[in-house]
Amino acid sequence: MDINKKDIIATVAIAEIDAVLILIILRNLGIDTPLIISEKTGIDPSLLLSLFFAFFLLTILPTLAICGICVASFLGKKILSIFQFAKYFLAGTLNTFIDLGVLSLLMAIFGVSAGLHYSIFKAISFTFAVVNSYFWNKLWTFEKKETKVSSKEFSQFYLVTGVGFLMNVGIASLVVNVVNPQFGMSKELWAMTGGIVAAVSVCAWNFLGYKLIVFKK
Repeated sequence: MDINKKDIIATVAIAEIDAVLILIILRNLGIDTPLIISEKTGIDPSLLLSLFFAFFLLTILPTLAICGICVASFLGKKILSIFQFAKYFLAGTLNTFIDLGVLSLLMAIFGVSAGLHYSIFKAISFTFAVVNSYFWNKLWTFEKKETKVSSKEFSQFYLVTGVGFLMNVGIASLVVNVVNPQFGMSKELWAMTGGIVAAVSVCAWNFLGYKLIVFKK
């Protein structure tokens, strides 16, 4: 399947937003980034390092994303699903970082990273990610021509997403509340790890559900 201008713009936009969200997440976890402004006078070497890291993310991520979508477009000429999955994966990275961004923000605000509150925070963050996921997958990944949403499509979307929601929150809560932090990680970092494990676990389920049920042409 041939790549077009819309695909390039969408790919770059997703990668740039991903980069910004990564920096925000790192800040909420207490890891030094350019968003944490040094109060020292003069040039701070650690600040220069974090600025370089930000520049790296904002330039390398879009470059890698464009290369990846171009390769997927070439392979997609024989198997359309490859190109669709590449776009789904890119949109999925944005969903994941929105999920983790909201989750880290809630943990930072309330100072809670485990227990029932964590499960509630995870449910809230997942909801934000789901709304974003719907529009990206409908209008870009599976390119549904009609923009009007029918009640049937909504029902199917929330059915598939609902199962994914239970899997996402359940797996994340299991990792965080049952398994103790591993590899010397802090509770906050382990909580984010739980979110990542959950997001990866439901990736295949959501793609197949959206492709074969919700946005089936």
